[in-house]
Amino acid sequence: MKTIKKFTFIATAVASLFIFAQCNSEKTVQATEPSAESTKQLNIVYVDLDSLMQKYNLAQDINKEMMRKEENIKMTLSKKADEMKKEQADFEYKYKNNVFATPERAQEEYNRLAKKQQDILNLEQRLTVEFEQEGIAKNKALRDSISNFIKEYNATKGYDYILTKLGDNLLYANEALNITQEIVDGLNSKYKTAE
Repeated sequence: MKTIKKFTFIATAVASLFIFAQCNSEKTVQATEPSAESTKQLNIVYVDLDSLMQKYNLAQDINKEMMRKEENIKMTLSKKADEMKKEQADFEYKYKNNVFATPERAQEEYNRLAKKQQDILNLEQRLTVEFEQEGIAKNKALRDSISNFIKEYNATKGYDYILTKLGDNLLYANEALNITQEIVDGLNSKYKTAE
C-alpha cells in the first residue's frame, strides 16, 4: 500500500513536470542567429512547487482525503486479517482435537478458509488499484487547476517563462523572481470561491 508521502511526492512531481513542459513549449530561443526577439531581455520568474503544494488548500484537502481513505483501507484489511487468523486458529484446534465428524468435513472447512483468504487478497488488490486510480485522478485535477490558473495569471503578467523550483533542481534562483506566494494566494482564492 502506498503511503501518503509517496502520493504527495507523485503529485508534486507530476505538477512540476507539467508546468516545466508547459513553460518549455511556449517559446524557444535560437542560439545560432540572434533575432530581435532573441536579443530582448526575457521576463522569467519561478514557483517553488514544494511550498505551493504545502500551502495550496486543494492540495491539502486532497492529501487529507487520501490519507483518510488509506487509513480506512488499512483498517478494513486489518479487521479481515484478524478474523481470518482467529478462524484459522479455531480450525487448527478442531483438527488437532479431532472435532470434525469426518475427514471430508475437515476438508470442507479447510477449503472454505482457503477461499476466504483468497477473497481477502483479492479485496486488497482491488482496494489498492482503486486507491491508486483515484490518486491519479486527483493528481490530474490538481495539475489542471494549477496549470489553468497559471495560464490565466500569465495572461495579465506576460512572463516569457514561469519555471518550477522543486527541491534543489535550480542551482540558483534570485528570490526576487519567486512568485510562489502570488500563485498560492490566487489558487486559494479561486478554490475558495469554487466551493
